[in-house]
Amino acid sequence: MTTTPEAEGLLHLQPGPDHVRTPATERLASRALAYLDAGFPVHFRGPAGSGKTKTALDLADRLGRPVLLLVGDASFDTAALVGRESGSRTRRVVDRYITSVMKVETETVPVWLDRALTVACAEGCTLVYDEFNRAPAAANNVLLTVLEERVLSLPKARGSDTAIRVHPNFRAIFTSNPEDHAGTEEAQDALLDRMVTIDLDGFDRDTEVAIAVARSGLDAEQAGRIVDLVRDFRLSREWTRRPTLRASVMIARLAKAQGLQVAAEEERFVEIVLDVLGSRVKPSAAGLPDPKHRQMLVRLVEHFCGPRLAGLPA
Repeated sequence: MTTTPEAEGLLHLQPGPDHVRTPATERLASRALAYLDAGFPVHFRGPAGSGKTKTALDLADRLGRPVLLLVGDASFDTAALVGRESGSRTRRVVDRYITSVMKVETETVPVWLDRALTVACAEGCTLVYDEFNRAPAAANNVLLTVLEERVLSLPKARGSDTAIRVHPNFRAIFTSNPEDHAGTEEAQDALLDRMVTIDLDGFDRDTEVAIAVARSGLDAEQAGRIVDLVRDFRLSREWTRRPTLRASVMIARLAKAQGLQVAAEEERFVEIVLDVLGSRVKPSAAGLPDPKHRQMLVRLVEHFCGPRLAGLPA
């Protein structure tokens, strides 16, 4: 998914050449679109690499409205969502109506700058709030009336419009990591109660293979071997950092770029697998790399990427 900037910070989404839609992603999108059409925000929750952001942006693209992307941050306050004063504007009027008299009037007023939530609510855009639980809960309180009463309350500093009715076309899509993930905050129940939460734990195998093919250029058979290897390692739980689809894509792209066969007897390919996945395996009791776990990776390569496939170049 690629984005094209438009006026006032809006984004126009355009599917990239490696964008993949499969029966599984279509079913998920159909569910989520039904919730959005009924007026409910959608919240995709899952660990890193589970496809939350990609799914959210694809969903926003399907809505066909301008998109504002907001990425949660620990430094956020309410102003980061709705806007704040940004400098000042000075107006100077020189009156020479009477040639012998010069009258000068100077007026300095603060300038208000709307941020993503205010623009989306006023213009009827789609707001994608990525990793919203990285922001402090207090910063997100302004969303409560937006999602329930469809009213956005704004500071008096903005001027006469201190409350605006949310545009009928406004839609909100949220993503978050589990609360035990580093850097996340506990999302308040009042906010979660206003949205439909869909838990994601990665894509199905066919979708992972399709994505690996699209992003690497390998054929489906070779990409499938890599995906199966990584998925099996994920299920083993013998890791400290969960291996995701990103690892499969990385291995596939490196193999393609170097013209390697996805085969256990291809020494350089085995080295790539160990380099990409080796840092994720559980260390020994002394905290050092455990040779037994690296041997487990070699065995996985041998199991899923066995002898050279017939018909492949030598």
